[in-house]
Parts: sequence; C-alpha cells; structure tokens
Amino acid sequence: MLNAVADLKIELVEVCEAAARACAPHVGSGKKDEGDGLAVDAMRARINQVPMNGMIVIGEGAKDEAPALYDGEKVGTGEGIGVDIAVDPIEGTNLFAKDMPGSIVTLAAAPAGTMYRPGSCFYMDKQVYPKAARGKIDPQAPVADRLEALAKALGKKVSEIKVFILDKPRHKGLIQEVYAAGAKVRLATDGDVNGAIQAVLNMGSDALFGIGGTPEGIVTACAARAMGAEMFGRMAPQKDFEIELCKKEGVDTKRIIERDELVTSDDCLFIATGLTSGAYVHHVKVGQDAYGRHKTTDTIVLDGGIGNIRRVQTTVHV
Repeated sequence: MLNAVADLKIELVEVCEAAARACAPHVGSGKKDEGDGLAVDAMRARINQVPMNGMIVIGEGAKDEAPALYDGEKVGTGEGIGVDIAVDPIEGTNLFAKDMPGSIVTLAAAPAGTMYRPGSCFYMDKQVYPKAARGKIDPQAPVADRLEALAKALGKKVSEIKVFILDKPRHKGLIQEVYAAGAKVRLATDGDVNGAIQAVLNMGSDALFGIGGTPEGIVTACAARAMGAEMFGRMAPQKDFEIELCKKEGVDTKRIIERDELVTSDDCLFIATGLTSGAYVHHVKVGQDAYGRHKTTDTIVLDGGIGNIRRVQTTVHV
C-alpha cells in the first residue's frame, strides 16, 4: 500500500511528460494559449489515473471557458493517500511561445493539508538560496548584507554571486541594489520557478530575489524543502483589487513566511519537464527510428522523502 507521496513519483513524472509531449508542437509558434490548453488536457487525463486522493490546491483558478486545472479540483482515482497538488502546466508561457530558454511543465506534491493556502494574494516577494546558506541569511537585512552572508556561505566573493531576478519595472530598485553591492544579475522576462530551481540547485544562479506569482512560490517551496535549501516569502499584492482583498482577509504583508510554513512536510516532490532547454532540463526532442516517430522528454525530480535528485529521460513513439 502506498504510504508516502514519494511513492507516486514515477506516475507524477508521467503526468508532466504527457503534458510536455502534447504541447511541444506549439513551442515557438507564438500561440501560448493553444499550447497551454493542450498541456492542461493531457495533464488532467493522466493525473486522474494516479492512485491517490488528490486535490489541486495551487492551480490556475476556476475559469468559465478556458481549460484549467483549478483550485479545489479533485484529481486521481480517489483511492490511496491524500495529496496536495500544486501545478503549472506551462511555466513561462511567453518563453514557450517564443522558444526562449526556461519554459517547463511543473508539478509539486505533498501530503494533504501541508501546502500553504495563500487566499487572494496572487503575488509573493521571494528569496531563494542554496542549501549551504540555510540558516545563515537574515531575510529582513539589506540586500548588500544578504549578499555578503550568501557569499560567505558559498565560499565566494560577492562579485562572483549571481542573482536571478525577473526583468520587471517593479524590480528596478532591487536590481540596482544588487549591482551596488557588487554582485551580478541574471534577468529573465518570465519564469521565476526556473530561476528559483537554479538557486536551489546552485546551478546557474546563486539566489532568486523579487516578486512573482504566489502559486509559483508554493511550487518552489516544495523544491527548496526537498533539497534542504532556503526560502522566504512575503505576500506582496500588486493591483488595487488584490490589495483590497488581502486587507479584507487580514493578510500581513510585512510578515516573513519561512520555507517550512509554505510546505510543512519533508515528504514532498518537485517535478519539472523541459519544454525549452534551460539550466537543468532539455527541450522535448522529436526523432525518427525504425519503429516510427518519437518524442523524448527530459525531467528532473527533487524528492524530499530521500533528499535526492533524479533525472528521467523518456522516449515514447507517437
């Protein structure tokens, strides 16, 4: 009998792989909505075959017309353990549409009731650091002090530190603070899960700073906890209606939320399948052999149950 979320890893990998294969033909087409719809449909079909009593707690939100895996949707066969699921069928839809690096299909899973419910706060100010920095960063310290502490933890000079930040107007001041401290910045138009995983794995970036989607923050927390990395979040509503909703819900926008509040169990999984090549996964490859046409996917699994990294390459004839 299944008794841990980690026991579901292969089936959940196949959920991400199915979504990646389905939407891959639209990479670089400029048609992000068509690709997103195909990914959602394929993901839903496969996840409902997984032997679990699952619920989407972080999805795309309920929609009237467009296909989506929405908050509160029950998934799986309804048998087995209860599982919280956070999902983004295409993380970095603009990157996907333009065939730019860093677009992934991503899913995170943890025992039922262990993922943070953000309510109406759609944006979160995030800090993500690799394992070596765990417990060594004051999240409320000035940027320069945080970078100095990070450099010390990693055995580097501040000038060798690279911080992933989304290239958005709201981050203009933050970017200048990082430069002023002597560190470097890796900018991307979209896809802060991609940047966060680079920081978690210390692969391409040493940290992630800045405001991005709250759902992506919960997904990232699962990856950080699985690998023993560090993460902090703070709710950061951006638009007037969101600010009002958060006020009504009594959200404290100054409170730092630590990693182990964002996901409270070590029995967590983070899974990402590449759509466009990036720092840690490759794009979907299409080929031909004696048996016909095939697609090959590249997936990374961060497993908190045993604290390891698994890489999965799968070829399916289509």
